[in-house]
Amino acid sequence: MNTKLPSLNIVWLKRDLRLEDNEAIYNALSSEKRTLLLYTFEDLLINDNHYSERHWNFIKESIRDLNTDLKRYNSKIFTVKADIIKTLNVLLTKYRINHIFSHQETGILVTYNRDKAFNRFCKNNMITWHENINNGVFRGLKDRSLWNELYNNYFEIEPLPFQPKVHQLLSINEINALESLISVPSLETPDETLFQKGGRTMGLKYLDSFLSKRYENYMYHISKPELARKSCSRISPYIAWGNLSSREVYKKANAVKKTVSNKKALEAFMSRLRWQSHFIQKFEMEHTMEYESINKGFHKLKKSISKDYQKAWQNGQTGFPLIDACMRCLNETGYLNFRMRALVVSFFTHNLWQPWQDCSQHLSRMFLDFEPGIHFPQLQMQAGETGTNMLRIYNPIKNSLEHDPEASFIKKWIPELRNLSIPFAHQPFLMTEMEQQLYNFKLGKDYPKPIVDIEETRKKASDILWNMRTLKKVRSESDRILKKHTLRRT
Repeated sequence: MNTKLPSLNIVWLKRDLRLEDNEAIYNALSSEKRTLLLYTFEDLLINDNHYSERHWNFIKESIRDLNTDLKRYNSKIFTVKADIIKTLNVLLTKYRINHIFSHQETGILVTYNRDKAFNRFCKNNMITWHENINNGVFRGLKDRSLWNELYNNYFEIEPLPFQPKVHQLLSINEINALESLISVPSLETPDETLFQKGGRTMGLKYLDSFLSKRYENYMYHISKPELARKSCSRISPYIAWGNLSSREVYKKANAVKKTVSNKKALEAFMSRLRWQSHFIQKFEMEHTMEYESINKGFHKLKKSISKDYQKAWQNGQTGFPLIDACMRCLNETGYLNFRMRALVVSFFTHNLWQPWQDCSQHLSRMFLDFEPGIHFPQLQMQAGETGTNMLRIYNPIKNSLEHDPEASFIKKWIPELRNLSIPFAHQPFLMTEMEQQLYNFKLGKDYPKPIVDIEETRKKASDILWNMRTLKKVRSESDRILKKHTLRRT
């Protein structure tokens, strides 16, 4: 190590693209050493099938927003297109780096393996890597006996301020000089899309509009595919990519709750912040569920793979209007409310009888708010392969009639059904030949016939999965899972 080089702290930003309530940044600045904020676009993630262009655009928008805030400090994010070790090797030619700060990332297998390699790199270069807690998820827990206390203590802490000292952050000119040494990505993104824009500024706008008015219908509209788009908070991508911390969202919601009469809606919303941390903690403690059922008794479950079924499902061409509307909406906007997410996974795994693993990467690419710790446990729960949760097989027709009674969501996303009456928009396969002629509509040509029989496939899935729950291995695994992941009451 060249001791003549100037000393520098590095903050390696991952899924924590914010300045406020960022423990890694706060701790780095507390040392009073000069600090560089770093983001790396790594090929190992860009090329990974869990991610898509919509994610990278959201991140780029978030970085641009951060850079706008950092102008007042004459600084910006050092943004590179290279893996973290290559980036650090470049920085080590210009600076003496003793400390690197980041959040503990509950990510996918490739990030886990990357972090192991990076840890070895740090040790070999006598660098101390400080990993900080993020959103109430704790590493190294064997069960949930301590989690409630740890979580509550974490959320009682006031959000951490961003208060760099004068000239503590590397200047724009200094960072520009570093950019000449390594590949730098363009931060330009498409202007006209239906995706939510990234960045803390936008995240706060969504949160503030929710807490000021939109929350009032939260509990009534949460299951409605169209109404939920306004009555739900819509901050999930801002939490997933770290524009907002769960703790600051909780604090803001709690402050509003004290001043309003409709407290239940906000209490329901706040409970879902805890629910989020709970599921990410589950994945942190049992990461193999990225590829395998958490209940090992279901590993023997074999399903026949149909690429035709899967393609029809992905493209919204199954012949079931609500399923197809959901998939088309998701492909275009990156968002579905929770119940509709459960519905499309239930249809894929139960009615189409396809392995949940085969829808995992498509959905992760489509969800703008892809969060591994939510994604994989939820897929398995909806697929009925945990052995601990109630088996739910959603009926797409029943849900359509109940949650989209005017077929407004269906007609919005399936233009070929817009001229049909409401009953036929829900169930076009009930139309007789004469009715099809009256509407100038041909089932099987203008819109697909149902690709499966709902009742027949529901019964098959239900019979197989309920029978498997009686198997000794499934039962013993269920006991193990409950013992490990059940929350202890405090």
